[in-house]
Amino acid sequence: MTGSPHLLLVNGNEEQRLNLARFITAHTHYDVIEADSGTMAASLLKTQDIRCVVSDIYVDGLDGWRLARMVRSGVFSCSEHTPFIIVASTWCKRIAETTAREFDIDHLIPYSQFEQLETLLTEPPSAPTRYRHASILAIEDSEDTSTLIQRILRGRFDVDVAEDGPTGLDLWRNKQHPIILLDVMLPGMSGPEVMQQILSEKPDQTIVIMTAHGTMDLAEELMLKGASDFISKPFRNAQLRKVCEIASRREDFLVSNEQFAQTIESLHKNENLLDMQTREHKRILNNLTTAVLELDGQGRIVFFNKAWHLLTGLSKAETIGQQLASFACRETHTFVSEVQHAINNIVERKIARTRLEFKLNSQYSHGAWVEARLNRITRENENIAISVSIDDISARKLAEQRLEHLAMHDSLTGLYNRHFFDTELARTAALARSNGSKHTLLYIDLDHFKAINDTQGHNQGDYVLEDVAGKLRHRLRESDRLCRIGGDEFTVILMDTELEQAHCIAEDLCALVAVDQYTFSDQVYKISCSIGMSLIDGAADNAQLYLQQADIALYVAKRNGRNYVHSYTEEDKESDDVKSSMQWLHAVQHAITQDKLILHFQPIYHIASNQVAYYEALVRLEIDDKVIYPGDFIPALERFEDIALLDQHVISKAIRSLSEYPQLRKIAINLSAHAFRNERLVPLIQEKLKQYNVAASRVIFELTESASLSNLSATQYMVEQLSEMGCAFSIDDFGTGFSTFSYLKNLPAETVKIDGSFVRELTNSSIDRALVKSIREVAFALGKKTVAEFVENEETLNLLRDIQVDYAQGYHLGKPKPLSELFSASQDTPTELQEVAGAIQDGSDD
Repeated sequence: MTGSPHLLLVNGNEEQRLNLARFITAHTHYDVIEADSGTMAASLLKTQDIRCVVSDIYVDGLDGWRLARMVRSGVFSCSEHTPFIIVASTWCKRIAETTAREFDIDHLIPYSQFEQLETLLTEPPSAPTRYRHASILAIEDSEDTSTLIQRILRGRFDVDVAEDGPTGLDLWRNKQHPIILLDVMLPGMSGPEVMQQILSEKPDQTIVIMTAHGTMDLAEELMLKGASDFISKPFRNAQLRKVCEIASRREDFLVSNEQFAQTIESLHKNENLLDMQTREHKRILNNLTTAVLELDGQGRIVFFNKAWHLLTGLSKAETIGQQLASFACRETHTFVSEVQHAINNIVERKIARTRLEFKLNSQYSHGAWVEARLNRITRENENIAISVSIDDISARKLAEQRLEHLAMHDSLTGLYNRHFFDTELARTAALARSNGSKHTLLYIDLDHFKAINDTQGHNQGDYVLEDVAGKLRHRLRESDRLCRIGGDEFTVILMDTELEQAHCIAEDLCALVAVDQYTFSDQVYKISCSIGMSLIDGAADNAQLYLQQADIALYVAKRNGRNYVHSYTEEDKESDDVKSSMQWLHAVQHAITQDKLILHFQPIYHIASNQVAYYEALVRLEIDDKVIYPGDFIPALERFEDIALLDQHVISKAIRSLSEYPQLRKIAINLSAHAFRNERLVPLIQEKLKQYNVAASRVIFELTESASLSNLSATQYMVEQLSEMGCAFSIDDFGTGFSTFSYLKNLPAETVKIDGSFVRELTNSSIDRALVKSIREVAFALGKKTVAEFVENEETLNLLRDIQVDYAQGYHLGKPKPLSELFSASQDTPTELQEVAGAIQDGSDD
């Protein structure tokens, strides 16, 4: 038709070209220009006004893919957006589809369905339907990571995102994404659960695991359970693109192989197309890196592609007619039997397909690890053939072996690590429980190692650790299990060894470590080790109990002077004391995390005015509905120097109480001796005062006299900081170190609390009266106020008034109570001492 747009038809098969030209002319508005080669087509595109191109894939001179690429690059006279349709006479669907995406083909159809051209060519040219990008589903709960994935992969893939497992499953079932990026750590339904569900529905699904470094062990496990690949977060752009491209190629190859298996079956239905299709597939298959084979019903190889030769080095004569199982490595008979068993199951119709990994003989190496996928093909005559695709996974296996080694070994010393130790301890405990054998656990901690790390740096510290590890390794038996489970902590499981023999071995190890010295920067360092031991006799239900016992014994060994060995026994009082302290330590930590720490408040009266001046905050624990007093748990925290958390929690809770109860006016908060070594304490106090909008002048901090003197400079520095903020400071339990009167002038405290041991016997002891009077006079001379605690009767109070002590505290004046009781009856506080109710009772912090 004159004036009709030109369509270029490129096809080297004359019969097909004539059929297509007649059909296009009859059913569309295009004027067809024919070309029988790519070279001719290129020439026409330079000189003619071409509005559409319909081409076969394989044409002489310039194939359809490259012709499309030249059109899209704008080298011809036509527009770079000119519709380009591939009508393929022969093709492998999946590979052709993948190539169509890469070369921006508008439509791709087989020659047998060329009638579709009527619809495709009558669509509005302004809105062509381009071949879609490959799609990826990212199941990731982090919005930032999801956004990053979409940004990195856009242009190459269509990316859908799901924020959790159930949403991801619904989206995948609806759209059947060929590739899934799956985060291991998902809320609710975990990554492993999602993967298990997907693979149960589609075993061949390509899944790439996204994992943080701390979960590499889980990534390895998921790879073994069917994941295709993994990538560690955070990842770089190039890493993610490469992994997704590899996954895309894998999906293409898997689908192509499946199509090939189906094609082999369908080719027998049309003998005229068999030779042509076989040649086409051989050409495709020989370009694959995946080895593809066909087996007959007896498991003999009847076909293989070029990749098989490249993988094994075997010729056609060495391959055709041979059993596939015969090429499995014979390091053990397991590989041979596994391959033969899989083939038998398919031939006997027990399964239709399977996947297995084994080692394949290769002339280039000692054997290549491969993954083989076997699919059953059933002929029209019911004869069975098997298609096999084989990928070389040697690199992956090597990585898995390295991961396994890293998972079980310490990277610095090469010793077994904590993960291995926990597993081996459980195994040894189970062995002792089952057969009555006895073994010994040694818990080793280096003495004075921190001095090297702190003064010489971690490189020198690492050198010492490696040296010590080597000494221990060479001194122990091959059957013993030496592990590094922490910075300078080691464990040894001495197999079939009782405590008496183990004690000798442990003392030998102590001597071995202590014999040498280390010189760094002209400084000489000596280290030693302390060892705690426990007997693994099968009596414990939980294997970790043996480690706890060894840990207790180690603590005793260190407390006894270091470079010492101590054995845990139930009868040992030292171990029992440490065990009790540890139990309290864990109880306090648990109580704090569960918000079971409570405060009681005891009034402190101004003696002259008979009015409450302020309250002291006293800590208790609530465990199993029982109130636990500080005398039970504070010593345990001080023994393990782990009282900082309690200090911080008490301060936070006390300042919040000031905000919630204005009636408190002012409170005193006790600080431990360790508080003055805690650099985070002052910033915490500042933060809490600001958070709860509490004036610093409402807070008094108390520190015992002995703690003040143990680190006078640190005490002075912190008190100066607290004073600048507006807080007050008081010395608690003053008088227990009576020779320290001279230090009072160096402590910028506003008040001095006289130790209760002097106050309790004030009415019966002239010596105590003299001491209290002396403390009051010295404090007065230095401009400080005095507080007397343990005031338990009116007579004591009157004596304190005569001595002119400023403040008094005790059960006679008021017992410690929670805030709910302290202010429940009335918002007004009694002002007269005679109105104070409550009988005198014994207390632990009066």
